[in-house]
Amino acid sequence: MTKEQLFEQIKIKKSFLCVGLDSDPVLIPEFLNKYEDPVFEFNKRIIDSTKDFCVAYKPNIAFYEAQGTKGWDSLEKTLDYIPKDIFTISDAKRGDIGNTSNLYARAFFESMNFDSVTVAPYMGKDSVVPFLEYKNKWVILLALTSNIGGLDFQTKRLQNGDFLFERVLKKSLEWGNENNLMYVVGATRAELLTKIRAIVPNSFLLIPGVGAQGGSLENVVKFGMNSNCGLLVNSSRGIIFASRDEYFAESAKREASKIQQEMETLLRERKII
Repeated sequence: MTKEQLFEQIKIKKSFLCVGLDSDPVLIPEFLNKYEDPVFEFNKRIIDSTKDFCVAYKPNIAFYEAQGTKGWDSLEKTLDYIPKDIFTISDAKRGDIGNTSNLYARAFFESMNFDSVTVAPYMGKDSVVPFLEYKNKWVILLALTSNIGGLDFQTKRLQNGDFLFERVLKKSLEWGNENNLMYVVGATRAELLTKIRAIVPNSFLLIPGVGAQGGSLENVVKFGMNSNCGLLVNSSRGIIFASRDEYFAESAKREASKIQQEMETLLRERKII
């Protein structure tokens, strides 16, 4: 999916919502266990109830890998079920030496046909570039994450005064551009979005941490939105586990619709739609 196609979906749906499919078998409603593939049945109902309100789905690969081959089957069926006009994110956080990254890229972009994959930049250029060689595919680079441990390295000052995350952003622009690079920026770091936008003004940012983790949608938009929206705001637990009873899909729909309405208001205020 191209940048233009993604922005078109944002305008059509009046939303920049990404739904995280962190589908933990321990947390899904118990009645689904009677199905042959409970995780896929859960995901299918979540997708059916939220697809009109979101522009992206983000399966966190760990929840599927942990189930072995059964989990991979659930993931493939889920990916096939997602409507083709919705952006797909493999939240795999890969990043290794070049030949290994090449195989990771082949796995997620060829074998599974995701639109994008999250990549850790710590090992540098040769760990990222193999993912960037695919046309109309995206690297979503970890830049400034919302977890507490992110502060261990990402906000350390370098000798030139930059934060480490600023160095990551600047260096990444030697490898890719706004048409194949996005960045993960936690909503709980919204006050630093101004620094990020100074370096990557036109790039899309994937923003986790709104809702359950305490991030503010209004602050994310205030500091991070650009003229083409430039944001994908993720909600996982707040939507998919809004309830854990037989009406979980209806609860997910209600939460996704509520967020979409907030996003529509914010998009209209900024005359993006």
